[in-house]
Amino acid sequence: MSKIYLVGGSVRDRLLNLPVVDRDWVVVGATPDELLALGYQQVGKDFPVFLHPTTKEEYALARTERKSGKGYTGFICDFSKDITLEQDLIRRDLTINAIAMDEDGNIVDPYRGVDDIKLRLLRHVSPAFREDPLRILRVARFAARYHHLDFKIAPETQKLMKEMVLAGEINTLTPERVWKETEKALASDDPQVYFQVLDQCGALSLLFPSLVLSNTIADALKKSTLLTDDSAIRFAVLCGEFVTKTALGKLCLQIKAPNQYTKLAIMVQQHHHEVENVTRLTAEQIIELFYRIDVWRNPYHLNQLIIASQSYAKTEAFPQAKYLENAYKLAQSVNVQNIIAEGYKGKQIQDELQKRRIEVLLDGI
Repeated sequence: MSKIYLVGGSVRDRLLNLPVVDRDWVVVGATPDELLALGYQQVGKDFPVFLHPTTKEEYALARTERKSGKGYTGFICDFSKDITLEQDLIRRDLTINAIAMDEDGNIVDPYRGVDDIKLRLLRHVSPAFREDPLRILRVARFAARYHHLDFKIAPETQKLMKEMVLAGEINTLTPERVWKETEKALASDDPQVYFQVLDQCGALSLLFPSLVLSNTIADALKKSTLLTDDSAIRFAVLCGEFVTKTALGKLCLQIKAPNQYTKLAIMVQQHHHEVENVTRLTAEQIIELFYRIDVWRNPYHLNQLIIASQSYAKTEAFPQAKYLENAYKLAQSVNVQNIIAEGYKGKQIQDELQKRRIEVLLDGI
């Protein structure tokens, strides 16, 4: 007789009184053919994962994993009918993710995850943690996600993460997988914690070469979360203190950051100091800044640059924002159609447009 359990994050977040977004299920004592006969649709290739015929939620057969190579893909799965729930749960990363709930609402907690929820501890379930380097990033991400609840990484787990980095397993992670975890961390309320954890275990310099996580950057990254939900802006803030555009471009290429993240990061790295000192810029310099960030075709660039620059400010007030927004409105008020109507042609139009934009700023700011 098979049994079904709610597992992982949905149980964890329920115990933390947090909203449960996705529910994952484990089926113990069943075979793929039995689930298919009940109308479940198989979606997993490496191991059987099925979609419920009605809810479309994921149901996975209880399984064990045995290390068969390097990295996070080198595993052999066993999903035979006699695999127990405890055997399935022990392969999970953290004790708080190794809790199950049966169909009557009873908690099954063989690895004391409920205790660690009460203690606010992120602790690995078993020594098998070291077999999957992706878990280092997951722990860092959970530390960021639950920082507001005062969760800390258990000392023995921190020690294990450092040992894994020193053993070189972190180098087997693909840029795509690293970016996926990083993007999730950037969307959290405390993304700076993700990068701090990676720094503390030695993984940051390997995964993000040339990125220096100073206290200033960590503080700015945290402040950016109070100003925007846009992960691309948050990433740009993280990268804003790169010494050169070339070094930043090289990092973005290496970590395979999406194009919009790369472009915005370079724009912020190049120009956020100008925004901070905008009141000292001449009208001509402000117009040049607008051209360099392509504000005429992409007005949102200015807003992104302002938010990123404000993240570095030590004070709540940021008068530079209104100053720049006003300058943009003034410059935008110059009508190019009037210039064309006056008989300007070709390059003359652009030259006259720039001249009049500078003039309107001189009069207005």
